[in-house]
Amino acid sequence: MVDTLSQLSINRDRLIQSIEQLAQIGALPGGGVRRIAYSATDMQARDRVQQWMQAAGMSVNIDPAGNIIGKYPGKYPDAAALATGSHIDTVPNGGRYDGAFGVLAGLEVVRVLQEQQIQLNRSLEVIVFTDEEGTMIGSKAMSGRVILDPATYPRVDGIDIQTCLTRVGGDWRRLTEARRTAADIAAFVELHVEQGPVLECLGKQIGVVEGIVGQRRYIITVKGSSSHAGSTPMQMRQDALVAASRVVLAVNKIAHTPGGQQVATVGWMEVLPNAANVIPGLVKMSLDIRDLSSQHLDNLMAQLQAEIETIAVETQTYIDLQPRLRNEPALAKPQIQQAIAQACEDLRLSYTHLPSRASHDAQELATFTDMGMIFVPSKAGVSHAETEFTSPEQCAEGTNVLLHTFLELDRHYRCD
Repeated sequence: MVDTLSQLSINRDRLIQSIEQLAQIGALPGGGVRRIAYSATDMQARDRVQQWMQAAGMSVNIDPAGNIIGKYPGKYPDAAALATGSHIDTVPNGGRYDGAFGVLAGLEVVRVLQEQQIQLNRSLEVIVFTDEEGTMIGSKAMSGRVILDPATYPRVDGIDIQTCLTRVGGDWRRLTEARRTAADIAAFVELHVEQGPVLECLGKQIGVVEGIVGQRRYIITVKGSSSHAGSTPMQMRQDALVAASRVVLAVNKIAHTPGGQQVATVGWMEVLPNAANVIPGLVKMSLDIRDLSSQHLDNLMAQLQAEIETIAVETQTYIDLQPRLRNEPALAKPQIQQAIAQACEDLRLSYTHLPSRASHDAQELATFTDMGMIFVPSKAGVSHAETEFTSPEQCAEGTNVLLHTFLELDRHYRCD
């Protein structure tokens, strides 16, 4: 047994072995992983993780949303737990780290506590959330924000959500019973690969996440007038694509506006009639814009709307902007950020504060309890791809930070 908790460290070889073993379930020829939620490989991986949890001294429960909840008992088992976790389902051609690393890191923390015969004041939960890559139904059910309409969850294979949940031990009819509160979970910390290039570019070992950005999506429709590309003079045209191009540049312009950490993207476009000798009369395109501040997003969209109105007048087109998605920012709790930073300093690991621009289960848990996130680097920023890679050393560093963050939080969230 270690002399002091400050000397406690995870078993790197065991952690990496777990990552490798889980990656064999749904393994792809190129080194990636395909474990679509509710598939045979997903269920096999879920069974494997449950076996590991039980071997680490955890009780295991599956809630009505299919979330796997492994619980390592604390000295005060009736107190709200500390929790971590992520997901083990993947995109069709995913990597072995996205989601799965966070689950297995939480498991490794519990393994260390068990073998060192250490019991925290609060119980520690490791959660495997259901279908993060598709619907986030697991974390949304846990936050109480799940939509109770089966039609909201269509699948390519045509299998209904009720059947899917039954497959993994859930129960659609009792879905609302999966809801948790701050009385159940005192704090949630998710460890994840960055899925971006910032840490690698800055040469930092750990990212202390400030929050998960708010996300807004729109469909922009530009209506002009189709006519012959050869016989219509330039000054008499109402070219929808020219107007749309100016809108794209306006989006890029507001994305570079000082004062925030926003990103904005036009990622999809449809041009009609899409013929070489016809002036485009209709363009539809997407807009995705994200930032940590709702107010800043409001201001940016007001600027864009003003630009769009000017473009419409100058190009003699009609431009309509319709909202399609609105997710509010989920800010990380300052004391959890402080605990993560303190763990980095104690472990002599370099770190920086940064936002998460991707969605995570943590954003749902932030709606009812204190939330924090830890990032480790992704090589070249690659994620959701077979070439996704985070080195064994980086995985170990992040997991040690998670361990020591929980040791600090167990002192902060007192039970007396």
